[in-house]
Amino acid sequence: MDQVNPNLEIEYCGDVVVATLTDERILEDEQIQALEGSFMPLIEQTDNIQLIIDFSNVKFLTSSVLGLLIRISKKIYEKNGKLRLCAINPKIMEVFRITRLDKIFEIFSDKDDALVGLKR
Repeated sequence: MDQVNPNLEIEYCGDVVVATLTDERILEDEQIQALEGSFMPLIEQTDNIQLIIDFSNVKFLTSSVLGLLIRISKKIYEKNGKLRLCAINPKIMEVFRITRLDKIFEIFSDKDDALVGLKR
């Protein structure tokens, strides 16, 4: 696994990029800026990127993370890619439901489910 920044581990499953958020709490602006600084160049450099963001370690996050996910999604869409989210904590998932982001993002229970149907 490559470590792009201390908050993120990148793994390649064939052509699919799996980015695992390693922090339990994503609350600071610096953390979010570091994540954005890791994701955006990765997306820019990869046409038709298939990206899975794994939230299995995350227990708390701020609404700024939701904004980052929307920016990531928009950039991936512009590059004809796919974005999937997985392993979201039930309390965080409730925020996705309340904000209706569960209707915008493809959300899966775990990484294996998220990988199904993506070309590897």
